[in-house]
Amino acid sequence: MKRTIDKYFYKTFFSLFGIVAMQNLIVFSVNLADSIMLGSYNEAAMSGVSLANQVQYLLQCAVSGFANGLVVIASQYWGKKDTAPIKKVFSAAFITAVFTSFAMGAVVYAAPREVLGILSNETEIVEAAVDYIRIMALTYVIFAITNILTALMRSVESVKIGFVSSALALVTNIGLNWLLIFGKLGFPEMGAIGAAYATFAARAVEFIAVTVYVFFIDKKLKTRLRDLFSCGRIYFRDFIRTGLPLVGSGSSWGVAMAVQTAIIGRLGAAAIGANAIAAPVFQVVAVLYSSTGTASSVLIGKTVGEDDIPRVKVYTKRLQKMFIVIGLVSCGLLLLLKNMILDIYDVSAETRGLASVFIVILSITVIGSSYEAPCLCGIVSGGGDTKFVLFNDIIFMWCMVLPLSVLSAFVFKFPIPVTFFILKSDQITKCAVAAVKVNRYKWIRTLTHD
Repeated sequence: MKRTIDKYFYKTFFSLFGIVAMQNLIVFSVNLADSIMLGSYNEAAMSGVSLANQVQYLLQCAVSGFANGLVVIASQYWGKKDTAPIKKVFSAAFITAVFTSFAMGAVVYAAPREVLGILSNETEIVEAAVDYIRIMALTYVIFAITNILTALMRSVESVKIGFVSSALALVTNIGLNWLLIFGKLGFPEMGAIGAAYATFAARAVEFIAVTVYVFFIDKKLKTRLRDLFSCGRIYFRDFIRTGLPLVGSGSSWGVAMAVQTAIIGRLGAAAIGANAIAAPVFQVVAVLYSSTGTASSVLIGKTVGEDDIPRVKVYTKRLQKMFIVIGLVSCGLLLLLKNMILDIYDVSAETRGLASVFIVILSITVIGSSYEAPCLCGIVSGGGDTKFVLFNDIIFMWCMVLPLSVLSAFVFKFPIPVTFFILKSDQITKCAVAAVKVNRYKWIRTLTHD
């Protein structure tokens, strides 16, 4: 029996983790491609797009909250082999995600300078990103829909479509970036605006691919367009109760990242440029531990739905060991690849020096984030306790990290790397809380209806 469980555990986890990680890496690579290709075009354009992507990251965090709320509930129903409620929970996630993304897109489109001005007071960098972010605002709704549809498939262990659609998006983005940023093959040289049009097209391709698969090809759920608005009061309430804390946590994290960018954005052009290099690195690293969290959430949620609590505890202990190993490997890879990453960008010596220090700091903190994030956002949330993550993020980020960072940057005027380390320090300090919480097993809760 033990060998059967082991085989199922490793096969399920690594199949989910592997494909989700590749998908998420590709998703982040779309923005990363913009940053890298603009980095060889113009430093101000690169830094401006980095600011715009921080706004996109806020949306991504909020949408991830809706998506994770869907996965938490739907995976338990999948464990019960009851698929009808999954469509109703999906409808609730779809409605709330579309409304949120539309509202955010409208604000960004109407007031791009005001939004970017919150993140930086460097006029040249803000102006370089205005047209880019307005075009990107038009993609927010389709981005949200794509992510909710992908989460729906992920909750029933169908993850390949997410990878395929994201790969199509990346190829589209890189190809069009080359044509439109630099003006190749007779196309006009458009710089940052060209990158925006390329990303718009990439997200449209991804949206079409996922939509066609979910509504016309998938055989597990057989979702139809009429299911988009069929949630009903009970399931909408369930989703709000479970998903809203995750949305709050994701949004809180996204706003916190924007505040961090704003703090760094007031420390000079070199700091902004260094962060423009480090931010994609952080996001790529975050892909690894968020993917382990996603795989853990599906695995734990499904097992809770099967009402096999002893197996939940076995999986929990095994997952924690894997998180630590992934963190150590990630740390080593960042240190080994640091100079290769820096060589990609054509920036000043001051910017390169700061970016090098930033990446070293990230290589240290990733050990902690690779453990605490999937423990809390994967195991604990997947088991049904979604409120704890929100409260934990508020305490550590908003009551500790951000106030201390403001003091460091603007009151005591510590060196920029010190402030950057403080901004990332919660990734280490939350480990103790995560270890205590996850090993008490009081987070196991059944979220389904009979």
